[in-house]
Amino acid sequence: MTCRIGRRAAFAGTALLLAHRARAASLDRTARFLLGFPPGGASDIVARLLAERLGAYAPQVIVENRPGAAARLAIEAVKIAAPDGATLLFSPESMFGIYPHIYRKTLRYAAEDFIPVSGVTEFGFAFAVPAAHPARTWPDFVAWARQQAEPIPYATPAAGSTPHFWAEQCARAYGIRLGHVAYRGMAPAYPDLYAGRLQAGVTVFGDLLEQRKGGHLRLLAVSMPEPSPKAPEVPAMRSLGHAELVATEQFGVLAPAGTPPALVAGLHAAILAALARPDMREALDRMEQTPLGSTPAEFAARIRAERARWAPIVAATGYTVDE
Repeated sequence: MTCRIGRRAAFAGTALLLAHRARAASLDRTARFLLGFPPGGASDIVARLLAERLGAYAPQVIVENRPGAAARLAIEAVKIAAPDGATLLFSPESMFGIYPHIYRKTLRYAAEDFIPVSGVTEFGFAFAVPAAHPARTWPDFVAWARQQAEPIPYATPAAGSTPHFWAEQCARAYGIRLGHVAYRGMAPAYPDLYAGRLQAGVTVFGDLLEQRKGGHLRLLAVSMPEPSPKAPEVPAMRSLGHAELVATEQFGVLAPAGTPPALVAGLHAAILAALARPDMREALDRMEQTPLGSTPAEFAARIRAERARWAPIVAATGYTVDE
């Protein structure tokens, strides 16, 4: 994925200064990232990479996996936590950008319950088929899908996720029918994809890239603005003539509303310092995660923009959880 940070040299040059500033508004006790997903996924790995490098903010930052209710349990726990900088949320932005559209009656939190501290990384998605599938390219798949009598079963890591609605948007744009099969993460979906019981899968590009290396899956298209240097032959939807199908997501850190501004500033500075470290950037690059380090205002604006962007797309599918 094309790196979003044109300030790479500036990050590296100011890392020590940022760390110094972070110490001026730091904790003297352990802090926690609550995460609504089980260990082993992209969000968990990125959260742990970051937590290990936030010594300027707290003596220790641990990651507490609290899956359940489609990640909402962790979010609700941070909402009611003391706003003392010790309990933080590490989350995909879709929990705030998409969930309000599908949990219209039962969502027990709002963006106003949190302070967006920083976007941490940005990443895209890919559309993949089993290695034995007859489609070699995305146009091949579209032509094949149009000939099928039934909707094409495809997997995503969760119902109501960004991959779910990006795939549905692609289907509408190309006039094909897809049948969504939601899993709890992509790990249990891969055996069904390998065996051809599913005809397609959509999830984080970096995860599918690893599957492709093993020869199990073939990538047909990506959601990022441009093809990835790690798979330049896999086209972006924009290059296929559909700029409206560009889609990325961000992992970010949020604090409970009411957290003192000095602690928010200190945490933000510590995040920037962590993202400036070469070892951090190398680890993220291997995962196809682009480091960000956005300001609180930028991250808040991103969440608002994504909520507006996905509203008509979700509505067009008719998908909702509580109606």
